[in-house]
Amino acid sequence: MRAPRESRQPAPLSRRAMCSLALAAPLTAALPFPAFPASSADAVGEPGLLPDPFFSYSRPARYEVVREDVMVPLRDGGHLAGQLYRPGTSATLPATGTFPGIVYEYTAYADSAETFGAGAAYFVRRGYIALVCQVRGSGQSPGTVDPFGPQEQRDNYDVIEWLARHPASTGRIGQMGVSYGGHTTLLAAVNRPPHLKAVIPVNALHDWYENTIYRGGIYSPRIREWQQTVAPDTLRTYAEHPLYDDYWRARSVMSRWENLTVPTLEINGWYDRYRDGMVKNYRARPHNVWLVSGPWEHGSPEGQYAGIGSGAYLAWWDHWLARNRDAPLPATHVTSYEVPGPGAGRGWQRFEQWPPRDARALTLRLGANGTLRPGATAPGVAAFDVNTGTTPPAEHQQLRFTTPPLRHDLVLAGDGLADIRASFTAPDGNIAAVLYDQAPDGTSTRITEGWLKASHRATHTRLFPVEPGTDYALGVHIWPVHYRLSAGHRLVLRISSDDYPQIDSDVPAGRVGVRTGAGGSTLRLTVRTV
Repeated sequence: MRAPRESRQPAPLSRRAMCSLALAAPLTAALPFPAFPASSADAVGEPGLLPDPFFSYSRPARYEVVREDVMVPLRDGGHLAGQLYRPGTSATLPATGTFPGIVYEYTAYADSAETFGAGAAYFVRRGYIALVCQVRGSGQSPGTVDPFGPQEQRDNYDVIEWLARHPASTGRIGQMGVSYGGHTTLLAAVNRPPHLKAVIPVNALHDWYENTIYRGGIYSPRIREWQQTVAPDTLRTYAEHPLYDDYWRARSVMSRWENLTVPTLEINGWYDRYRDGMVKNYRARPHNVWLVSGPWEHGSPEGQYAGIGSGAYLAWWDHWLARNRDAPLPATHVTSYEVPGPGAGRGWQRFEQWPPRDARALTLRLGANGTLRPGATAPGVAAFDVNTGTTPPAEHQQLRFTTPPLRHDLVLAGDGLADIRASFTAPDGNIAAVLYDQAPDGTSTRITEGWLKASHRATHTRLFPVEPGTDYALGVHIWPVHYRLSAGHRLVLRISSDDYPQIDSDVPAGRVGVRTGAGGSTLRLTVRTV
C-alpha cells in the first residue's frame, strides 16, 4: 500500500496531563526493574554503519540496459503489460547468453514504472534480466484490480514461469518489491511456482486483514483514500467481510506459512505500518527467513538512511540465483537497528533470533492513580468516555498510566500485550493501547500501539456479544519494536476508544471502565536491560 507516511513524532501529550502523571508517581521514585544477564547481541559497529560483508557487497557493472515493452500471456488467455530489462552490449543490442531473472516489481502502481525501471537497471547491469509488471486492471493491463486476490496471485505465478521460460533466462527466478510489490512477493512465495528460488519483500504483510484493513477487528480509515484511488471496488467488498473468513484467508501469507519455504530476505522498518507482519513471518519461518529491521518508515529504505542499498540485494541474488557461494548472506538471521538512534539507541545489532535470546517478559500493572509499575496497588476502576469523532481524544476520553523515571535504560525488544479488564455501557467498544516515551521535559514520542474491538476479543472469525456492565478480559496485541528508553524517561500507556486515523471511531457513545490495581489490567512487554 502506498499512502502518506505516518509520523512517529505525534503532538506531545498535554502539559496538564503530564503534570497529573508526575504527581501520581513522585520524581524521586525509580522503577525497580530486575537485572538481566548480559546481552547475547553482537554489535555491528557505530550507529548508521553496517560492516557486515553482506551489506557492503558490490561488484562492477558489466552491461548496458536494453528495455523492451512486453505483454505477458496468462493461463486464462489474458495478458499483463510489463517492461523487460535485459543486459546489453549497447542500449539497443541484448547480450548473448542466459541470465537469472528478477520480477523486480509486480504492482498496481503503473505510474511508477520508470522509477522501478531505474532501480531494476542496477541488477541488469550486473547480469540479471528484470521484469516490472502491472497487475491485472492497472496501467495497460486489462481487467479490474483486486489487490492480492486469488486471480492476481495466479497471474503472478504465470509471470514468474513466463520469465523462467524466456530464451535469455537461466530459469532461476527471484521476486522483490516494496509495499504492494512486497505483498505480492510474499504471496508468490507461498504459491510456490517451481522456478521461484528466493524473494526480497520490503515493508510487506503477513495478513491483509490484520495488518491493514481491520486492525484488531476495527476498520482503518487511512486505507480508504488508497482504495478509492487504486481499487474502488474494494470499498464495497471489504465492508462485506468484517469478520475473518475465506475471503481474507485467500489474501493471506499467514494462512499458508507452511508454504513459505524459499529463502526470504525481509526488509522491515521499525517505523513502518507492516512491522508486525514482517516480524510474524520471521517468527513463523525462522530457518529460511532473514529479517533486517531498520530505522525506516514506509517505503524503500534507500534514501531514508545510510546503511542498506542495492549491494545487499545483489549479494542475495548472487547467492541464490547466480549460485555464487562466495556471495555472502547476512551474518545472523536478524539484523536490527535499535531506535530512535545515536544517543538514545545503540544502532545496528545482530541477533541469533527475535526476540533476542536474553529478552525477558516484564509485567507492569495499571494503578488507579495513573501509575504503571510492577507492584499491585489496591483494586479500583478508572473510566473514560468513548470518542465518537475523528479528533484526538480529549482528557475525559482517555486514560494515561506512567512509570516513574527509569533508573536505567530499558530496551523494548519485541511485541507486547495490554491485558485490559474493561466494562462498557454500550453493546460494543474499541480499545486502543498506545505507548509513549516521555522525556524529562514532558514531551512525548509515540513508540508503538495495538487495537481491539471488544466483540472480537476471542477471535476475528465470529462476534462475541458484549453485555453492558460486564467485565471482559481484552488482550490487545502491541506491535513489536526495538526501542531504547533512556534513563530518566518514563513509559506512558494511553488507553482510549480511538486512535484516528489508525482505526475508525465506529462504536456507540458511552463510557468504559478499566479495572486497575490487584486483579486488574496489566501491560506485558518484551524487554532487555542492556
